[in-house]
Amino acid sequence: MNFMESIFGKVRSHPKRVVFPEGTEPRVIAAAAQYVSKGLGAAVLLGSKSLIAKRAASNKISLDHVHIIDPQKADDLEHFAEVFSAIRRNKGLGKNEAIQAVKQPVYFATMMLHETSADGLVAGAGTTAAAILRPLFQTIRLEPGVKAASSCSVIQIPNMKYGEKGVLYFADCGVIPEPTADQLADIAVTTAKLARQLHGIKPRVAFLSFSTKGSAKHRSIEKILAAVALARQRADEMFIEADFDGELQGDSALLTEIADQKSAHSSVAGKANVLVFPDLNSGNICSKLVQRLTDGCVYGPILNGLSKPASDLSRGCSVEEIVGSAAIVALQAVEYRKLYPAQAHSRAGRFKFA
Repeated sequence: MNFMESIFGKVRSHPKRVVFPEGTEPRVIAAAAQYVSKGLGAAVLLGSKSLIAKRAASNKISLDHVHIIDPQKADDLEHFAEVFSAIRRNKGLGKNEAIQAVKQPVYFATMMLHETSADGLVAGAGTTAAAILRPLFQTIRLEPGVKAASSCSVIQIPNMKYGEKGVLYFADCGVIPEPTADQLADIAVTTAKLARQLHGIKPRVAFLSFSTKGSAKHRSIEKILAAVALARQRADEMFIEADFDGELQGDSALLTEIADQKSAHSSVAGKANVLVFPDLNSGNICSKLVQRLTDGCVYGPILNGLSKPASDLSRGCSVEEIVGSAAIVALQAVEYRKLYPAQAHSRAGRFKFA
């Protein structure tokens, strides 16, 4: 069974409600229909009901059992506006301004997430990252113990031996341009948590650099070394079992023969499944190049560190990638013990996963 089929199987056992604010985008309509037809749970499209129906018909997509809500006319509009106004009161947001904001599909979807009318949110197929992240960061709290929200891309590359049977986690690919050591630690720990949630294995997290174990000297390497130490401490405090190491070059992180030469005693080098990039430039560029050069699937970016699951898609995403991202977001909403009861029992409840 491949990676995504295993995700689908787990979600089918614990179906979840996912809201898609870009309800009039044909790829999103198709993805929502597939999410329902695969038995993953309820899919909610936001937008004009007549326009969504028209576009579904023109693309021969069945909307059976797909829910459609028009934020402009929704029963929950007043309630969501009141809650959002209260959240943003210290910013001077009044009730009328809150109503106008919540009429926008991404804000409405975020309020559905906040008010537990949805378990997860997936957007970005036709919307800029800023327009997705702004309402989420304004509304959804960070997880306990996390200081900064970030993101990771889950990359599945066909016929590849590296990572976790061809699956690698790249972080951060979408949020923090120039992370501090503290933020790099959060990026590493929250991505490790996601990898463990999806795979049920011990993540091996490599902090990437142009240097391996002191082969070069630069202040950026000092930041990475500080981040590694912080990540180990933070993961221990959050009861997340993972191995962290750095600084490592890309080949040292993935290839055993190179790791044996450069970092022979590392628990991560040569077998990393989570790659933490030093900045957003390198992470974003690398994820898109790997996707296009290998014909791989990129799910996400998945937003990490928020108390509610959400994904900010790449605008070049396929229907398959939207469905996969929705399934990952849905799985994040499942308690870890329910997914891996034997592990949770054998470790005497060490996991604090949502």
